[in-house]
Amino acid sequence: MARQRKLTPERKALIQSLLSHYKPEDAQDVQAMLRDLLGDTIQQMLEAEMDDHLGYSKYDYKNKHTDDSRNGYSPKTVTSSAGDIPIDVPRDRKGDFEPQSVKKNQTDISNIEDQVLSMYAKGMTTRDISAHLQSIYGVDASAEMISRMTDRILPIAKEWQNRPLAKKYAVVFMDAVHFNVRQDGRTVKKAVYVAIGTRLDGHREVLGLWVGGNESAKYWVGVLNEIRNRGTEDIFIISVDGLTGFADAISAVYPKAEIQRCIVHQIRYTTKFVSYKDIKAFMNDLKGVYQAPTLS
Repeated sequence: MARQRKLTPERKALIQSLLSHYKPEDAQDVQAMLRDLLGDTIQQMLEAEMDDHLGYSKYDYKNKHTDDSRNGYSPKTVTSSAGDIPIDVPRDRKGDFEPQSVKKNQTDISNIEDQVLSMYAKGMTTRDISAHLQSIYGVDASAEMISRMTDRILPIAKEWQNRPLAKKYAVVFMDAVHFNVRQDGRTVKKAVYVAIGTRLDGHREVLGLWVGGNESAKYWVGVLNEIRNRGTEDIFIISVDGLTGFADAISAVYPKAEIQRCIVHQIRYTTKFVSYKDIKAFMNDLKGVYQAPTLS
């Protein structure tokens, strides 16, 4: 039997967001999406390298301490496994800039794609990125250069987090995933609050991801208020688990929304009271309940 491919909640949310934005219809569209993402990533890396080379960011003349400066771009097309990617390589007036992301005369980048994508998946700590850059380029990257790269990517994530949302959603699923993370030298449990909405046209999108402490109805109120402030005026159905106070939190922000208890959470809770030897027979009987077309 073929093994089902497992996806982490974070990776699944990222994929859902990309699918919602690019709306690919076939494998060729997916290739185009990956090509576009890779091109944008490499372009930002090149810009960060130029910032590091000159010692100041673009238009940040107050921190300029060099007589060198930017001098436009040179168009270039590189080959990847996703196809040809056009990029613009920054130039400096002195001609001393030696890019490492895509070196001079390098036209094939297919061998670094997995490494570049892995930088995202790794959480982008200084140590991890430095190790990847060493693997990709064979050179040691300074912490300042890595910081500039991450600083260029963070505004993109911020823009996504604050983007306007649809006025109405047919269904919104809300849940939290819990992780053990390192904070101040100790391990603490954090909840990643996830909201996934189905628009009236049938397309799904990740409304947002929020990191907080342990899951609480009070925190969900803040999440719901943010969703409303970003333009969502009405939600027809909100599917949630049985967290105490969750229904009251929803009613305070979206009083007309119908609250539906997630069937998966209901089943899990129900089976806690059934002996293991009776689970199989119990589940067969339970299907007749939650698959029934009407209450009667």
